[in-house]
Amino acid sequence: MTKTFHDGLMWFRRDLRTDDNAALFHALKACRRVFCVFVFDREILDPLPRSDRRVHFIRDSLVELDHLLRTLAGNDAAGLIVRHAASRTEIPRLASELGVQAVFASHDDEPQSLARDAQVRGELAARGIALHTVKDHVVFERDELLTQAGRPYTVFTPYKNAWMAKVDDFYLRPYAVEHHSSGLASRPPDLISPVPVLADIGFKETNLHNLRLPTGASGGQTLFADFLDRIDSYHETRDFPANKGPSYLSVHLRFGTVSIRRLAAHAHRLAQDGSQGAVTWLSELIWRDFYAQILSHFPHVVGHSFKRDYDRIHWAHGKHAQQDFLAWCEGQTGYPLVDAAMHQLNSTGYMHNRLRMVVASFLVKDLGIDWRQGEAYFAEKLNDFDLASNNGGWQWASSSGCDAQPFFRIFNPVSQSRKFDPQGKFIRRYLPQLHALPDEAIHAPWEAPTATLAQANVVLGQDYPFPRVAHDEARRKTLERYEVVRNG
Repeated sequence: MTKTFHDGLMWFRRDLRTDDNAALFHALKACRRVFCVFVFDREILDPLPRSDRRVHFIRDSLVELDHLLRTLAGNDAAGLIVRHAASRTEIPRLASELGVQAVFASHDDEPQSLARDAQVRGELAARGIALHTVKDHVVFERDELLTQAGRPYTVFTPYKNAWMAKVDDFYLRPYAVEHHSSGLASRPPDLISPVPVLADIGFKETNLHNLRLPTGASGGQTLFADFLDRIDSYHETRDFPANKGPSYLSVHLRFGTVSIRRLAAHAHRLAQDGSQGAVTWLSELIWRDFYAQILSHFPHVVGHSFKRDYDRIHWAHGKHAQQDFLAWCEGQTGYPLVDAAMHQLNSTGYMHNRLRMVVASFLVKDLGIDWRQGEAYFAEKLNDFDLASNNGGWQWASSSGCDAQPFFRIFNPVSQSRKFDPQGKFIRRYLPQLHALPDEAIHAPWEAPTATLAQANVVLGQDYPFPRVAHDEARRKTLERYEVVRNG
């Protein structure tokens, strides 16, 4: 292929790897020399708490990315230029400084990102520099899957069927970046420096390294290799939070330290070979694509219900509602499975997928709190926070989203606990004060005999709170609250 540009700039964002990186591949194919940059975007980072596991994860992953780029180039002067600034101004400035003719990046369809990219595109164009963006973090995006009427899918099962009918080796084929790595450019001497430590960008160390969450592309590969040994039983183990069932790859998918094409290709092949676990896991990957295209086609879901009638619901408000929300955030609701899940989130930045549904249902349909408050809390705490998936999950739980659970489907937190954590192993891990309770009592301590609580040294209201609501009464109120959209 004839080189189109002499010099280009690869702008890494949510694709922090060299392996099967679509934008990097296209940059190297189109340019004789390619510089590489990552910007710690102040517009994103400045509002965050100063101790943030995601920033820690990104920083450590960048150290490996820098090493991989230099190794691919066979040149220590190659590697990553790292900036701490506003991307919308820094990328045009750096592109001009380097004298490149084009900038390459992966698509990001979040509304704030699209606005940033539009400004960057305009600033670059004013300097005679092109911006090229390509698909990378999903298998199918935007208008690639539409109904026969040419409309976006809003129901998952038909979308999944269309996804499965269209996917083939072409869409899952990796980009051979390594074949073009000789085009990785040496950085100008004044731009050669190590990836900054967290303190350099105003952040503190977190407990990330104590969580057994490996970072970077190598960390993603390690987790995936481990999961492949368990994938055949995924459909049987995935709903039990005390078991090692999930892949734990969500944060790597979020920041692109693994390739979605490689993961989907493995899952697709194993599913075709008859692995039911792979069938189920592939379906989870398709949900990611589904929610990404929902966000792309229906950006009003940011801040509003997909089903607009659901914005008419009157949520609980006032001092008592604020106290309920705080109790939910702090894992003090009096429902052990809910509280254990929130303690897991607060202490690790991770929450098991089954528990995400349980705690979301509890906040919205037991406490009557607006789903957007829970969505915002998850956005602050989750290591794997992704706007499309987080928004889709919360709207599913609140029945306000596309293809969501019916409004009258309300999880019973005690039944969920008994079904998915029957021996209370997960609860005991995160609520040690309940450790001595017998299995039959740990799911609803307020129902336990006084002697049982005394024997376990549990004093309700002191060691562990009484339930903030009675589920049956809360369910009745929820059905009344949703009356406004019964026919919506």
